[in-house]
Amino acid sequence: MSLLVDTHILLRSAYQPEQLSPETARLLDDPDAIVWFSVASVWEVTIKRALGRPDFTVDPRHLREGLLRHRRREPAATGEHALAAGDLPPLHKDPFDRLLLAQAQVEGLTLLTADERVAAYGGRARRA
Repeated sequence: MSLLVDTHILLRSAYQPEQLSPETARLLDDPDAIVWFSVASVWEVTIKRALGRPDFTVDPRHLREGLLRHRRREPAATGEHALAAGDLPPLHKDPFDRLLLAQAQVEGLTLLTADERVAAYGGRARRA
């Protein structure tokens, strides 16, 4: 299974894996799973850290380097993804989550999300 993880799950898996649900941990640790992370998540961490958000203190460069070292894959963000994000119904307005969902749809990935509003899109979104 190819999984694209949302920012919340990405941060937990990198820094607080003990806080992942057993099912999420199993999915991410499955040797047959291909786990992807998005530029949208790196961008979100970068912006929210710069804004001084206390829940975004991680250095985004270290986060990305660690993910790549642990063989997490990073799809390129394309104009096709941006257009697909614009075509989504307005169930959720967060631009980071919309880009994640669009990337999952376009690339045929399952978006593993902690956000019930994102999971409400169904299809490629799966609540973890």
